[in-house]
Amino acid sequence: MNNIGDNIKKFRELKSITREQLAADLKMSISNYSKIERGEIDLTISRIYEIANVLEVDVAQILNFDATQIFNISNNKLVQGIGAKAENMHFHGDDYKEKYIKMLEMEVERLKNV
Repeated sequence: MNNIGDNIKKFRELKSITREQLAADLKMSISNYSKIERGEIDLTISRIYEIANVLEVDVAQILNFDATQIFNISNNKLVQGIGAKAENMHFHGDDYKEKYIKMLEMEVERLKNV
């Protein structure tokens, strides 16, 4: 299972955005942003939405990065634009749903404790 931080890093690199640029756009230090990519920080849903917005990708793409979203591996050619809408992309439904439900449950618990 991919780490969300790894997925963010892959999209950042595909879009040729530096860590410094993304950290600045998110109004955070490069050190803290790097912790996101390394999976050392638990992300809130609102932070994931913010990152997706800056990267101009759908949240679903960050939660479930799959190279086949970008490239048709069997034909070795570009089949989707980086910013393509999620409904036009292939996802592993159950895995994505489980990740999304877990994240929503974690966000609910976090909000209860605020």
